[in-house]
Amino acid sequence: MSVRAVSPALAFAVAVAGIGLFSIMDAFMKALVLSIGVYNALLWRTGVATLFGAVTWKVSGGRRPGARALRLHLLRGVVTAAMATLFFWGLARVPMAQAISLTYVAPILALLLAAATLGERVGQRTVLASVAAFAGVLVVVVGNARVAMAAEAMAGSAAILASAFLYAGNLVIARVQAQAAGPGEIAFFQSAVVVAVLALAAPWLATVPEAAQWPRLVMAALLATASLWLLGWAYAHADTGFLATSEYTSFVHAAVLGWFVFGEPLSAWTLAGAAVIVAACLYTARRRPLDRGALEAAA
Repeated sequence: MSVRAVSPALAFAVAVAGIGLFSIMDAFMKALVLSIGVYNALLWRTGVATLFGAVTWKVSGGRRPGARALRLHLLRGVVTAAMATLFFWGLARVPMAQAISLTYVAPILALLLAAATLGERVGQRTVLASVAAFAGVLVVVVGNARVAMAAEAMAGSAAILASAFLYAGNLVIARVQAQAAGPGEIAFFQSAVVVAVLALAAPWLATVPEAAQWPRLVMAALLATASLWLLGWAYAHADTGFLATSEYTSFVHAAVLGWFVFGEPLSAWTLAGAAVIVAACLYTARRRPLDRGALEAAA
């Protein structure tokens, strides 16, 4: 699949927009998990997202995936199913800002995985920005750690950390996948594979949500589909190490949404950490344009 050269800053901005939509979706999903449980929230949201994904795939040409692209869709879908189940289970048990901060081991791991598996160059600017952003997360976590977490919150934190390790692999797969398939195709097949995996447990766990839950399920699905499309486009035009730092902007969204929707407090430590994170992202976004030759070879 050929890739048109674009400004790295544009790819970064599109990735940030995708992350923002995913953060809003997280707020919808937290409310749904608290109401109908993680399995049914994820099953029905992803089922609706598959329908939206089918439309975007058709609009983008509806090209049948090749064998390589199909393998990548299956791999990423299976990883995403496990990752999402762990994350949303944990998200229902800890504040949104805390949950998101725990996931920030993923971009650091993604940098290392991309260098090891894709041969991507990890520049000094990206490394420094990632370390600075992670330091911003530590400001929040350490500053807010004044009381011991309940056992349920600790279990939720452990689930989110496990999800973060899977997410690191997901980021690297996304980079390779974006070179083999278009954004519409990715949005459809990822949702379809996740639904297929979750459906294996449907005879024992699935229940049809009440009518009042469907507007939130549809909105969460729409946000997830739009986010996948934007991220798929961004990862087709910039390398994993560069875009991984954009993940840190989700902390700002999570802190605001957690406070506004769920009444979760927004402390001075949270604001200070968010300032460091945003500064780090702006720093890495100034990186020079990419050499497309290496990307074409990886594809």
